[in-house]
Amino acid sequence: MARQKVLDSLVEGHATAAGTRRFQERFAETQRDHFYRAIDGETLVSSLGLGTYLGDCDDAEDARYTSTTRAALDRGVNLLDTAINYRCQRSERAIGQAVRTSIATGAIKRDEVVVCTKGGYIPLDRTPPATKEGYRGFLDSEYYGPGVMEPSDVVSGGHCLTPGYLDNQIERSRKNLGLAVIDVYYLHNPEQQLDVLPGPKFLTVMRDAFASLEKQVSKGVIGSYGCATWNGLRALPESRNHLSLEGLVAIAREVGGADHHFRVVQVPINLAMTEAVRAPTQCVGNERVPLLEAAGRLGISVVGSATLMQSQLARALPEQVHSAFPGYDTDARRAIAFSQSLPVAAALVGMKSLSHLQENLAPAQSS
Repeated sequence: MARQKVLDSLVEGHATAAGTRRFQERFAETQRDHFYRAIDGETLVSSLGLGTYLGDCDDAEDARYTSTTRAALDRGVNLLDTAINYRCQRSERAIGQAVRTSIATGAIKRDEVVVCTKGGYIPLDRTPPATKEGYRGFLDSEYYGPGVMEPSDVVSGGHCLTPGYLDNQIERSRKNLGLAVIDVYYLHNPEQQLDVLPGPKFLTVMRDAFASLEKQVSKGVIGSYGCATWNGLRALPESRNHLSLEGLVAIAREVGGADHHFRVVQVPINLAMTEAVRAPTQCVGNERVPLLEAAGRLGISVVGSATLMQSQLARALPEQVHSAFPGYDTDARRAIAFSQSLPVAAALVGMKSLSHLQENLAPAQSS
């Protein structure tokens, strides 16, 4: 009964084409020049998305993320990205608090915002255990003891994609966010499994995971799903940890039919990591092409991550970049403009201060 009350308290609704179009229209005067783009069909997202990866696991950081997220929603950002393992589940909770408060105050409606999270890495809770023994005890009490997963399901000390584990993580994420529906649910760095598993076994893991996510879509718990990757989609086909986008789409069609819900991938794209634009890492039919071209052909939306490469691209960019993106006052804004100039739905930037938010949203000034 207590569990049902928790679920009943979740905010209902999900992002829609009509809702996100309404959101876009509200910022028509301040966010122009194709700032909003389609993701997963006709749903619109801001081409600057708010990321929540970095930061301390403490209450002060939670407060910073929550206040900045609310400010972002007030300024036209409607793509929010997190993961259950970010900051010991605190990032999900901070994002959820911001969204629910903004809904309660009337600043936004639930159907106007696209909330994305990820599952795969075993998340800690609030603070990391002090010892290895504490971590093992945590795994026993939270996962092994209740039968969520077996030790043999875990690779690299902390990564799992079994259906039972994903079901558990989705419910935890819903509770953390306080939302009945997760708009986009990513498998988090599935190529991590390739460090241990042979190719055929990996395909079985992905097939089972996609089938589980299709069931979650049919239950109305998630809107669509995808893969948030680091190396996999940027690696050449000859590499051990290469992910084939065409292969992933084929698995989705196998388990979900022509109307499957594998719709989005996330991949690092920035001035220093340009493989998605220039490197022929993907095979579509008999042709090798860069990821962005492959995604366009296969009907998959792309969200760029690591836009500022953890702030390394926020300073000391060469003069050529200044010339290529005139009208911007800071290198951070030029690096964001580079990613936004590509055929991606959005570029993610971690933001937990109002000053950074304002800088990153600044339009180009005409000369």
